[in-house]
Amino acid sequence: MSAPSSAPTLARRLAALLRRDLALLLLGGRRGGAMLPLLFFVAVAMLFPFAVGPDAQVLARTGGGVIWVAALLAAILPLDRLVEPDLELGLFDQWALRGLAEEWIMAVRVIAHWLSFGPPLMLAALPASALLGIGAETLRTVELGLLVGTPGLAAIGVMVAALTAGLRGGAALAGLLVIPLAVPLLVFGAGSLAPGGETGIALTAAVSLVLLAIAPFAGGAAVRAARA
Repeated sequence: MSAPSSAPTLARRLAALLRRDLALLLLGGRRGGAMLPLLFFVAVAMLFPFAVGPDAQVLARTGGGVIWVAALLAAILPLDRLVEPDLELGLFDQWALRGLAEEWIMAVRVIAHWLSFGPPLMLAALPASALLGIGAETLRTVELGLLVGTPGLAAIGVMVAALTAGLRGGAALAGLLVIPLAVPLLVFGAGSLAPGGETGIALTAAVSLVLLAIAPFAGGAAVRAARA
């Protein structure tokens, strides 16, 4: 990654970029900001018992997996706002003139994306667990899994948003690409809730770390290609 002339200057510019990205993602204008993924997540938890019936054992056995699927779908909702608007406005060109490489911008975008939906979903998992009949022990495992797994979902979202920016129907294509890429996180995260699935959290964390390491470089390369 290229950098400005001094580390303090780089840090200030990245901090300003993070504040700007968070304001856009959390507020979101007419699109609801962070409230839309949150409401979607809670709606899925509310509707699932009506679909499978009131059997408490069935709900408790499947509820953790439902929370993971709802978290994935909620993370997909803001993908069209992550990269494409800035690309269309030429902001990446302006940031490049200021010495901010695309990799730094993508790293900040991953952090902002996670902060906009990860912690709120972890809070929303508390009422969702009551709706799904999830016990306290299982809820702790779910929360820990979301803590280590949602950063990976954010990394996938930013990578895919960068890869599909500027393409016709890019938003729909991005959603389709995120789902298969997120399968390992869902498998290990939901698998940690099964008996003997103690290693699922560690595997979820490992996959997230790999995705976080790849996302800035893959997203940066995609943005440079789109700008060319």
